[in-house]
Amino acid sequence: MRHSPPLRDGHQVRLIEGGQAYFEALVAAVDQARSQVHIETYIFDFHGAAASVAEALERAALRGLRVWVVVDGVGTPKLPAQWRERFERAGVDWRVYSPLGTFGLLIPSRWRRLHRKLCVVDGHLAFCGGINILDDWYDPHHGTLALPRLDFAVCARGALVQQVQESMVQLWWRLQAARHVRQQEFPEAFSSFRAAGSHASWTHEDANALDPHGVSKAGLLLRDNVLNRSQIERAYLKAIGAARHEIVIASAYFLPGRRLRKALVHAAQRGVRVRLLLQGRYEYFMQYHAARPVYGALLAAGVEIHEYTASFLHAKVAVVDPDNDRPWATVGSSNLDPLSLLLAREANVVVADKAFAQQLHQRLQWAIAQQSTPVVASIYTQRPWHQRLRDGVAFALMRLALFLTGKRY
Repeated sequence: MRHSPPLRDGHQVRLIEGGQAYFEALVAAVDQARSQVHIETYIFDFHGAAASVAEALERAALRGLRVWVVVDGVGTPKLPAQWRERFERAGVDWRVYSPLGTFGLLIPSRWRRLHRKLCVVDGHLAFCGGINILDDWYDPHHGTLALPRLDFAVCARGALVQQVQESMVQLWWRLQAARHVRQQEFPEAFSSFRAAGSHASWTHEDANALDPHGVSKAGLLLRDNVLNRSQIERAYLKAIGAARHEIVIASAYFLPGRRLRKALVHAAQRGVRVRLLLQGRYEYFMQYHAARPVYGALLAAGVEIHEYTASFLHAKVAVVDPDNDRPWATVGSSNLDPLSLLLAREANVVVADKAFAQQLHQRLQWAIAQQSTPVVASIYTQRPWHQRLRDGVAFALMRLALFLTGKRY
């Protein structure tokens, strides 16, 4: 397992809030692309504003650009027939990561999903965050939303773009190899495996014209099942352990393991203000109820918990000591739960820049103050028995699932 990569100077990193702003930035970048676009996402939906991204990819391919798209087999099991035909005509290359097959999620090895949301344009511009290609005002399970979901991404230039590109291209060639094996094209499969092993990449265009204003230190964190099994968790533990004044974490699905829980408790006990912004609206049984049994120990230590109720929370971000000389912030796809930290492919960008950290901190502060409900310890301990029963069942099922995967958490 690798240690967290060092943060490097010379990056421009811009915070993006919400799908609408993300789609606008993504479409603008794709429309200006000159050679290639590579995108990964868990969900690629075609309702509403999300269709603008699909249309931009189609335009890029029709201009002769190389366009690669990878989606997850659970989040996006298949394309609508209309869009499959349009992409094929335009020349958009599309791959599905780990299709479920006959037995679906009954096989524990298939719980390892592609959850990262990444895009690289022309080798010098990267996007990373938690935002799916899914309209902010629409949910596949709940229909039209009253308010857009809360989520974040970043747009970045600098050395980490090459890291993003290498990771994405390596996965692409592995998917190509698997495809050739299924089709019994073994020479082609061997060539694809060689390409993946050599980190084959597209032409990288160095961004020599970075604006001297707003240049920050940043880096890419990955989680996979080979070399980066605990990189994101270790980065969180290091940042929490180094905190001196304040920690703010927003996590849509929150079920931290023992080490993360102890780190948060110890931070609160040494006088650090620790605030958690968590999901307050019911979305999925397991994720909603399994989180609540861990509230007690955190509240007892002085950790503040706020449940976001304005809409669905989908953010996976954190800020540590934004007003100090060594601020730390992260934006990405990784929740603080077993699926993200132990099984899924995830990607986060870490930024050590005061202006960036303060901007993210300000937005989270507003969400906590204006759009959330605090969890009161006395009320939490007296919640109805049937709610505690559901919480306990969900927590037990989550532990059973971890046991079946052979993971310790």
